[in-house]
Amino acid sequence: MIRLPAFVVASCLSILPVAACDLCAIYSADNTRGQSSSGFLFTVSEQFTSYRTILLDGEEVTLPKPDWLDSSITHLVPTYNFSKRFGVSLNVPLNYRSFRRTDLRYSHGSPPVKQTETGSELDLGDVALVGRWAVWQKNEMDYAFGINLLGGVKFPTGDTDRIEDEVSQTRIFESLLPPGTPHDPLSHSIASVHQHNLSPGSGSFDGIFGLTVNSRWQRFFLNAQFQYYARTEGEDEFRYGDELMVSGGPGGYALLSNKGTLSIQANAVYDTMARDEILGQISNQTGMTVWYLGPQLSFTVGDHFSGNAGVDIPLHITNNGLQNVPDYRVHVGVNWRF
Repeated sequence: MIRLPAFVVASCLSILPVAACDLCAIYSADNTRGQSSSGFLFTVSEQFTSYRTILLDGEEVTLPKPDWLDSSITHLVPTYNFSKRFGVSLNVPLNYRSFRRTDLRYSHGSPPVKQTETGSELDLGDVALVGRWAVWQKNEMDYAFGINLLGGVKFPTGDTDRIEDEVSQTRIFESLLPPGTPHDPLSHSIASVHQHNLSPGSGSFDGIFGLTVNSRWQRFFLNAQFQYYARTEGEDEFRYGDELMVSGGPGGYALLSNKGTLSIQANAVYDTMARDEILGQISNQTGMTVWYLGPQLSFTVGDHFSGNAGVDIPLHITNNGLQNVPDYRVHVGVNWRF
């Protein structure tokens, strides 16, 4: 499933002695990250997620030859801020997936055949256009506070062959059942990594809604981000479940100078995905909720360059059915303000 990157914010474990220009450096850092200035900004970010643990309804299971998935998504994000209050971003994701999965293949008139697939794929994902409106923005030397509303649309630019194949297999399986037989639309599958987990595209136009709240007092800050993805029916009567992500936490600046800044944040993430729908039926083999916690570093160099890096460690996972779930996520990004 294609996801957009969470908004990265800065943070702190240790505090160094305060110099006379500290608050000037913080003020400059806000502008370097494009938080309070107009103009063009280009971001490249990468998120790697390892899905090696298998859960059955929230309980870990061990299989002799388990499915696995490693996912790496590179986001190319050109942004233009028309003013301090209004901006627009284009998110172009490149999806690389390395995996192993074993499933049953169905055909009319023949018994199912067990098939193992191992490989890697690189594809363009679903491109998204997102607008930003700064509802409230105050950026002073001693303190800063801002609220941003986000809204946009994700376009069906990614390939959907895997979704088409999964739905086709579902149709064949359903044709073998007596009419009116209760069943899960994915009950034909024995895989914990499904075809739609590997699909770079959804085939659907989806709504993107968000809210960010950023606050700072001298060297310390507290940020929060809310993101909601409203999915619509996409390729061949398949619909991904809606997704809600809430993240944020406290932090502060550990290094401040006229040449750059360094900060660290304790970042918590709540990510919940509703169950998917196939051929008009909800599948109980999909949907999960994950709580993450991890550190995030952020830095600026000069007046134009900034970057970030972080790790998300799952603290608690609940899921439906048999699924591969994330072991950890690593994300890095760099920004250049023109």
